[in-house]
Amino acid sequence: MRTALVAAACGAAVSLAARRVARFRPPDVTPDPADLDGLDADAAARRLAELVRIPTISSRQPAEVDTAAFETFRQRLVELYPRTHRALEREVLGDGALLYRWASGIDSPPLVLMAHYDVVPVAGQPWSRAPFSGLIEDGLVHGRGAIDDKGALVAILEAVESLVTAGFTPARDVYLSFGNDEEVAGVGAQLAVETLTARGVRPWAVLDEGGAVVSGVFPGVPRPTAVVGLAEKGLLDVELVTTDPGGHASAPLRGGAPARLARAILKIEDNPFPARLHDVVLGMVDALGRHSPVGYRALFAHAEYLRPALAAVLSRASREANALVRTTVAITRLEGSGAANVLATRALAHANIRIALGETVQSTVDRLRRVIDDPGVELRVVSGNDPSPVSRADNEAFALVSAAVRSVYPDAAVAPYVMVQASDARHFSQVCDSVYRFMPFDLSADELAALHAADERISVAALHRGAGFFRYLLRHL
Repeated sequence: MRTALVAAACGAAVSLAARRVARFRPPDVTPDPADLDGLDADAAARRLAELVRIPTISSRQPAEVDTAAFETFRQRLVELYPRTHRALEREVLGDGALLYRWASGIDSPPLVLMAHYDVVPVAGQPWSRAPFSGLIEDGLVHGRGAIDDKGALVAILEAVESLVTAGFTPARDVYLSFGNDEEVAGVGAQLAVETLTARGVRPWAVLDEGGAVVSGVFPGVPRPTAVVGLAEKGLLDVELVTTDPGGHASAPLRGGAPARLARAILKIEDNPFPARLHDVVLGMVDALGRHSPVGYRALFAHAEYLRPALAAVLSRASREANALVRTTVAITRLEGSGAANVLATRALAHANIRIALGETVQSTVDRLRRVIDDPGVELRVVSGNDPSPVSRADNEAFALVSAAVRSVYPDAAVAPYVMVQASDARHFSQVCDSVYRFMPFDLSADELAALHAADERISVAALHRGAGFFRYLLRHL
């Protein structure tokens, strides 16, 4: 009798699992194709190239910022997109953040489209072409900011300019928020949020940089995947400091400040934060797993019940996948003695930490102290913010973003994900539950690797499709 019951239970379980796998398929949706009328790919590339040539390099040191370049950039926008600047209200916030309003005449919560026009430095990087040349060659626009983030800014303005030219009025107000200090975690986006909040404006949805359309990044899914960030990890900068009396290097002290610091770093390296599959990452597995072959689908269909195992698999799959499932610690700077023959009186390591969803600045610092377990190593919090709130993926706003993606990338599988970098979007997360992080460009692995590195570039075709994405988004509000 017991054997029969066990057999029946096993049979029922197998049948249930089979039905779950059978139902685990992508949704059958076919959005309208993007309307690219009025969008000139080559002209857009030329305008982006002009803006890339303006070296709007950010720095945490105000004296190092070329304010004339930023002013030139703002003025050039007026000249390149004249109809937009006649139709939209524009104001400059703080030291150069731009806030535009495209009025609809309808009293509904607005859409906010974000980008930033500051870029990171290029010093010390082995560029094969001049980094601010704006060279257009072999169907690519080359230069710092081509993707991050002047490309998105141009794609937005190309869409707006074309629609304004056609006499189009959006179904709800649209704000364009273009930051001037995103790369140094500045205040431009904060000022935009404060300005809108003071006016009683609460956004319907917000879209900023983040995920992109990529291929070959998810096991068993060869087709393009468009990952839309629902949240971003927290950012924490910590200094680890050890001290000693110092002295002449001819008579070193065993276990001095650098040695103690090195031991602390190795303890952090040998004891990584635990890997966990957050609900957002589970949503990504669910969405992308539906496009995988049968064998993979059998696994991904049961992801809810296999969280620990899948977290472990992702943590070993790649650097990027590992960053999705755990808090990461990167030692980015080391300091010791100022002279070759002098013992260090102080040794310092800077740790740049990206905090996983579900953890906080405080819980992260507490764990670091437990792992290091040495009162002689001081932990100094330089700056930090907790992970952002998680935006909704069950509403009209996310559905519209997904439809806009498929309008220009009909073969792409759309999925939520966690953005592992920091962005200006986190400021809007405090006033809106539909903040999405997505760059509407199909990018190769090499192009993604060039962000903040040498030879940043974007294809003219991807820029054109990005403008089509924003045009679809605006026309279907």
